[in-house]
Amino acid sequence: MYSWRMSTSERLIESTRELLWERGYVGTSPKAILERAGAGQGSMYHHFKGKPDLALAAIRRTAEEMRATAEGVLGGPGTPYERITAYLRRERDVLRGCPLGRLTMDPDVIASDELRAPVDETLDWLRARLAGIVAEGQEQGQFAPSLEGEEVAAAIVATVQGGYVLARASGRPSAFDAGVRGLLALLAPPAAPTA
Repeated sequence: MYSWRMSTSERLIESTRELLWERGYVGTSPKAILERAGAGQGSMYHHFKGKPDLALAAIRRTAEEMRATAEGVLGGPGTPYERITAYLRRERDVLRGCPLGRLTMDPDVIASDELRAPVDETLDWLRARLAGIVAEGQEQGQFAPSLEGEEVAAAIVATVQGGYVLARASGRPSAFDAGVRGLLALLAPPAAPTA
C-alpha cells in the first residue's frame, strides 16, 4: 500500500491517520496500524512511545495538511467572496467526511487535552483566517459592514462540517452542496445597480 522508500515511522503515521479517520481512536489498534503500515511487531514502540504518541503525530499531520489545503485556496487569487466560494466548493470526499471534524466526535480524542489540541488549534486558525477574509471583504465593500467576521467564519466552518454530516446521513453529496449554495447565497455581495 505504501512505498517502501517511505520510512517505517512515516508509514506508521500515515496508517494511523487513515485508521483514525475510518475507525476512530478505540478502533485503531496497534495490530491494525502495523498491518496497514506493513511494519513488523515492535516497530511502533521503536519509533513512538505508544499508541497515544503515534495518534498525536497522526492528528498533527492531519491538522497540518488541512491548514495547508485551506490556505492554498483562501490565500489564492480572487476577491474575498471568490476565495470563500473556492474554499466551500473545493473538491472533497464529502461522503467520507472530514478527517479532522470526525475526531471531534471521538470521545477518546476529546477527553485527551493533548490529542484534542491540534484539532482545536486548527479549527481556531481556520475561523480566524476566514474572519480576516470577511474583514477584507468589508473593507472592499463586498460584505455588509454590519456582519461580524468571527460569526460569519463560524457559520462557514459549521456549514462545511454540518454539510459532511448531512451528506453522510443521506448518502448523497448533494446534501453538502445544498448547504454550501445556501450559505453563498446569504453571503453574496449586493448586485451592482443597473442604469
